Amino acid sequence: MSDGLVVVDKPADWTSHDVVARIRRIAGTRRVGHAGTLDPMATGVLVVGIGRGTRLLGHLALADKDYEATLRLGVTTTTEDAQGDVVETRDAGGVTDQSLADAISSMVGDIEQVPSAVSAVKVDGERSYKRVRRGEDVQLAARRVHIERFDVVDRRGDDVDVRVTCSTGTYVRALARDVGAKLGVGAHLTALRRTRVGGFNLEQARSLDDLALDLRVVPLADAVAAAFPRVDVSDEDAQRLVFGQRVERDDLPGETFGVFAPDGSVVALGEPGDGRLKTLVVFAHPAAT
Repeated sequence: MSDGLVVVDKPADWTSHDVVARIRRIAGTRRVGHAGTLDPMATGVLVVGIGRGTRLLGHLALADKDYEATLRLGVTTTTEDAQGDVVETRDAGGVTDQSLADAISSMVGDIEQVPSAVSAVKVDGERSYKRVRRGEDVQLAARRVHIERFDVVDRRGDDVDVRVTCSTGTYVRALARDVGAKLGVGAHLTALRRTRVGGFNLEQARSLDDLALDLRVVPLADAVAAAFPRVDVSDEDAQRLVFGQRVERDDLPGETFGVFAPDGSVVALGEPGDGRLKTLVVFAHPAAT
């Protein structure tokens, strides 16, 4: 079994857990996980970790993401997407291209977003969507997210194609809901495709059928190099890091980075701390360095 990442093009109507279960069977190991859940309706990039690659997933989940989506104006649903029941229908014929552009542009930057009530956000230890399914009225608190890009690509009557670049924790369904609210006609999401997670995009993604024939694993060192800034250390400092010893460095990136030994192997994920290199995850073993 190779340690690293698999970039999956998730099909529609599969849960992220379904994908993990399929990769477990293909790879012949249970040590498999994923970064950044996709709803069953959504397709596109789902990053799956195998072996030691699972230790990257919590950090990859914090990366920014790109989406392509379609909003339908004038129709509100219980789930804010096409899988829910219709709550209300309004005439959206009076929504001009300019008013649509204004509503969308007002949501670019740092915004306070209320997650969808049918999301996986926990309320008193239980997933919000489970409470909603029992008929509870769930009110979630707003959270700050960053929308780097929110562009209209095409409009076909009440259907609007958009591209979104956003921070982790952003719900594109909620963006559709809020655009509809700003326009006074309601809206929901009818299609969603994730095209990028951090340094991984659709060009690298493979279908599950393709992966069943040829499991393409991005090796651990390549995966770290693609996803994080790189910091090179000497063999001596690599040994110190593996044994949990202090390594003084004052030239470190201001974000999570990969630490590499002179032979190109990945030693750890690190972050700066008081003039030293602080490890978050150590991959190397003493004998390997």
